Amino acid sequence: MIRNEIVDKVALEILSIFKPKADITISEWADQNRVLSPEASAEAGKWRTDKAEYLRGIMDAFCDPKIHTIVVMSSSQVGKTEVINNVVGYHIEHDPAPILVVQPTVDPMAKAWSKDRLAPMLRDTPSLRGRVKEARSRDSGNTITHKSFAGGHISIVGANSPAGLASRPIRIVLCDEVDRYPNSAGAEGDPINLAFRRAETFFNRKCGIFSTPTIKGASRIEAAFDTSDQRRFFVPCPHCKTPQILTWSNVIWDKKTSADGKEVIENYPQTTRYYCKECGAAWDDKERIAAVKKGEWIAAKETTGIAGFWINALYSAWKPLSSRVEEFINAKKDGAESLKTFINTTLGESWEIGGDKADETELLKRVELYDTPDPIVLITAAIDTQDDRLELKIMGWADKEESYILDYVIIAGSPANDRVWQELDLQLDREWDGLRIARLFIDSGGHNADQVYKWAKRNEHKGFFAIKGNSDFNAPIIQRPKRLNTSKYKPLLWSLGVSTAKEQLLYRLLQIKEPSAGYIHFKKNLCDETYFKSLTSEKLVTKWAMGKATRRWELTKGARNEAWDLLVYNFAAMKSLNPSWEALKRYKENALIAAKKAAQDKEKPAPVKPLKRRASGFITAYK
Repeated sequence: MIRNEIVDKVALEILSIFKPKADITISEWADQNRVLSPEASAEAGKWRTDKAEYLRGIMDAFCDPKIHTIVVMSSSQVGKTEVINNVVGYHIEHDPAPILVVQPTVDPMAKAWSKDRLAPMLRDTPSLRGRVKEARSRDSGNTITHKSFAGGHISIVGANSPAGLASRPIRIVLCDEVDRYPNSAGAEGDPINLAFRRAETFFNRKCGIFSTPTIKGASRIEAAFDTSDQRRFFVPCPHCKTPQILTWSNVIWDKKTSADGKEVIENYPQTTRYYCKECGAAWDDKERIAAVKKGEWIAAKETTGIAGFWINALYSAWKPLSSRVEEFINAKKDGAESLKTFINTTLGESWEIGGDKADETELLKRVELYDTPDPIVLITAAIDTQDDRLELKIMGWADKEESYILDYVIIAGSPANDRVWQELDLQLDREWDGLRIARLFIDSGGHNADQVYKWAKRNEHKGFFAIKGNSDFNAPIIQRPKRLNTSKYKPLLWSLGVSTAKEQLLYRLLQIKEPSAGYIHFKKNLCDETYFKSLTSEKLVTKWAMGKATRRWELTKGARNEAWDLLVYNFAAMKSLNPSWEALKRYKENALIAAKKAAQDKEKPAPVKPLKRRASGFITAYK
């Protein structure tokens, strides 16, 4: 009896592959079947495409026989991931096929999508329930990253894994967050090209590319969108009916400005409205959301098989425009990185740095005379090792990463000589208004690695560490340190995303020209012409090879870049501490109060409670 039931079930699965398919699009399938899971959605329950009408055209492009590639350049939180989920769900139930989902990394991102997005959908959508087996460690055909179903399978891989990108034929390829992909999957080449090659033999292939954009001129998703038919979502004005794209320049709110009108003293986000570009009428959120439901996709170019879609968060019904304005105001206060995040993830636009290198003449005009500025609450240091010297730069940091060059010391002599390291120790055994160096990074590249590792191991308890640079533009500035067991000294080695750090610092040098969050102060008589030539010794260039843009930093011929590298290492040292500026300010205030009281009482200063740190050394709080 049991055997007959199994045979019947298998027979039904086989027949389902060959039965005629109903004429149904992905958006129609989602409206009829999809259920949003509580742990994966802010609004759990039955899916409704009309809640985000702009998603309909994106999903249905995957059913259009004239389209083979779909490009989606968008802000975050507009439903992009749900499009991927619905495409997968549709093909599991309605049009079985081998499917490949590519995330930036295998672990954690590919596994996280499988566990946090795919598994809940398979569990809570009735028409999908039971079609894909549960992940079982003993069944290689059904794991977290590979699942089989009648007529097809899903492979979930990382763009950093060449093996996962170059095996079986695939008909449906879905590449998510492509701007976070590495330049190459190992030594195999571009991850997107590797994935797309797997679909070449299918006449009815569908390849999807999804991402928020990053840097202008080097964004994978922006380059892909430029080759598409460039569709944008036009919505009619509720008052004059003129179709238009929703843009940030038309989001307006009341402000209180200074007498000369140059400075905003106070913002009033609650007054935010969207203003029609044609008639000037103000839309409230209710009118904006209603207008989006009546919108349509319009292509800028003729379609040649690649459909491109661009959408931003202004179309979303899930947040009022006043919240977007608050995000923007806070991003401007918090500095360049926060503003870049807003441009990328809220407006769905690429970030333009504004140049490929800083101007040494302009920077020289910014030198100031100071000793130890009062706002400083954190000290970092960085060391560059050369065959005949050590170069040391010490920096002070204030609220919201405003920084000051405090000292620049060159210690002449070979690093093989113990005297050089002894002199370095003396330079580091200093205080600046009671503050000592909280974190120091020393470069371990070059011919002096053993001496660096020996010194760094001896000074780990002080927060002094050896570093190794990673030039990949997708590498985070800071990665968790690892014990270097291949060295006899076994130091803790930190990996730094130096290209990423340089990019952020270049923006600060070019765009932040007045003291504020992220501004860099240069000390007079320390930062001279030679210093600024070194600081501006590299430029950011974009090279094209086989139709793909790659970026790299190029050193000006004959120039030295020690000052630039040391700024990068100090910046990374500060980032590695993940400082709480409010906690550090309280710590310094308490230390000054204690010192003042001791001076008045002619006693030894009362001890100040130390900063609380996690085991990794990250500053988190003051108690």
